[in-house]
Amino acid sequence: MNAHDHHLILGGARSGKSAYAEKIAQESGLEVVYIATAQVYDAEFGKRVDQHQQRRPSHWHTVEVPHKLAEVLQQQAAPGRCLLVDCLTLWLAQCICPECAPPEGVDWQHERAALLDVLPSLPGKILLVSNEVGMGIVPLGEINRQFQDEAGRLNQAVAAICNKVSFIAAGLPLVLKS
Repeated sequence: MNAHDHHLILGGARSGKSAYAEKIAQESGLEVVYIATAQVYDAEFGKRVDQHQQRRPSHWHTVEVPHKLAEVLQQQAAPGRCLLVDCLTLWLAQCICPECAPPEGVDWQHERAALLDVLPSLPGKILLVSNEVGMGIVPLGEINRQFQDEAGRLNQAVAAICNKVSFIAAGLPLVLKS
């Protein structure tokens, strides 16, 4: 396996992107570390997180990281290991959304720069799941538009660094870059 095996997996809501990423991780035959960015804010979202957990093999190690993603990736990445980050979009939301109360010292531009800086040098296999948020209407409200803009910019920047990019629709992968 080459030293640089980084794969961005994009898709809309309920597109099957997480299941696709999990399948790639499983088939890699490597030790898998699942990096969960979600914080649970309500019961319905909690159920979704539970469903994801039940689907994952029990021997996968899970690290929960709503902020400071670059630091955790640096700590966890290793040759012969697969990191599955699910997902970049929630990480972004939690860094910029005032209701998510990002901790003191968490600044989105700094967080984003740190990720883009560290990503090219990470060893092993890295799978990054992200939502494609630019195919619907432009949302109402400044924070929603900021989120859509930042998500689109983040996906473009990460795609430029990754050597593979797939777009998932209806559970089916479309290869954008290989």
